[in-house]
Amino acid sequence: MKSQNLKTNNQNTPSVIFRPEVAEGKGQNGPTLAEIRQRAFEIHIERGGIHGCDLDDWVQAERELKGKYNQSSDESSIPK
Repeated sequence: MKSQNLKTNNQNTPSVIFRPEVAEGKGQNGPTLAEIRQRAFEIHIERGGIHGCDLDDWVQAERELKGKYNQSSDESSIPK
């Protein structure tokens, strides 16, 4: 079986997570990639910096941030 060779940036972060070629524009209905990346890193640190859980951290960050966006969107749609 062939091992996967990940490209890394100068901080030695896998390009799977650090993708500068992907637009970082503001998401209209959800968080930006930069916001998800930041939260995933925070989760990684909270976990004790244990490697090998990056996908779990990313999915958890997406879930949390999308929940926040949905909640704020729901609140703003309530007529006053």
